[in-house]
Amino acid sequence: MKEFIQHLKSFLKEHVRDYAMFIALLMIMAVFATLSGGEFLSPVNISNLVDQTGYIAVLAIGETLIIVIRHIDLSVGFLSGFLGAIAAILMQFHHFSALTAIVIVLVLGTLAGLLNGSLVAYLKIPAFVVTLAGWLAYRGALLLATRGPGTIIISNKSFNAIGNGFIPDIPIFQSFLQGYHKLTLLLGVLGVILVIYFSFKTRAQQINRGFDVLPWDIFIMEILFIITLLLYITFTLAAHRGISWTFAIVLIVTFIYSFITNRTVLGRHIYAVGGNPEAAALSGISVEKITLIVFASMGFLSGLSGILFASRLQSATTTAGTLFELYAIAGAYIGGVSAAGGVGKVVNSLVGAFVMTTLTNGMNLLGVDISLQYIILGIVLASAVIFDVATRSKGR
Repeated sequence: MKEFIQHLKSFLKEHVRDYAMFIALLMIMAVFATLSGGEFLSPVNISNLVDQTGYIAVLAIGETLIIVIRHIDLSVGFLSGFLGAIAAILMQFHHFSALTAIVIVLVLGTLAGLLNGSLVAYLKIPAFVVTLAGWLAYRGALLLATRGPGTIIISNKSFNAIGNGFIPDIPIFQSFLQGYHKLTLLLGVLGVILVIYFSFKTRAQQINRGFDVLPWDIFIMEILFIITLLLYITFTLAAHRGISWTFAIVLIVTFIYSFITNRTVLGRHIYAVGGNPEAAALSGISVEKITLIVFASMGFLSGLSGILFASRLQSATTTAGTLFELYAIAGAYIGGVSAAGGVGKVVNSLVGAFVMTTLTNGMNLLGVDISLQYIILGIVLASAVIFDVATRSKGR
């Protein structure tokens, strides 16, 4: 037992940045569950919470890479709102199909990101200035696009299903576990199997390569924590209507970006540029190219965020995108992205986004005054940055 405690202390000290937001999220959920008499943890509310996080989560993932390379993008909020309005206009007034409108919006978002990246990478204009100009321009463009009707109602059922629909259930075994979404349960069990398989496979590879690995007791504890969390989410969502299309899209985006950042040359170059741009350039990495790619990715995700938000509301409004960029940036910082660049994980930023929306959802559920909500969110963000500075100082 004494050996386990020593291993646990060592593990928490070395991985405090990776697990702090998980602990914070669990504590926040426990507080709201207690204050709401359990209503906060109801399957309906958890399902709504997941969908509310979707359009912020994809922006937080994009902002993670932006901050990793030592930049910032303030334009993503109103760019998201503007692109959502473009999708609505194309479908409602020009009778485009949902798929065509989505493709056009994603291309426009990517082009907007390329414009920002070009100004930052090649003209050396500070990203803060470039994206602040974009914030103003897209705010005006959104008002212009919605000036006539004010609110553009979207009647395309296929498009609206993205933000309000759920993956279909399998028609077999209807008498088994009645009241639960069977396909969601199946995917959850498959996820548990994959977590166990890849955890042991990665550990074996690290041992063969001579790397240090976690002690067995901590390794098993880590796997059990992940499995427990995964099964809880699975059964909670399955008790309502299953996995929503929004959540499915967020999971796919998270998987793709995690793979890119952890398993590809591009990912290594992104972190190299963030860690030390001068050294990266001397080693043959094109800092300008990496900057361009990351900003283009941010634009693409802004378009996706606009699609998720517009489809959830089934409309485009004049206020769409308001404060999205701040919630996304806050989610990235809470997830452990370093303000100094070079440090940050996509999965952790997803959890950081959940922390932000969990706070908002819980406070709304309890009827907390909006003024106090902003104060609390500000304190949480400031605490995350202070934590980042403190842990980096200890690391040194």
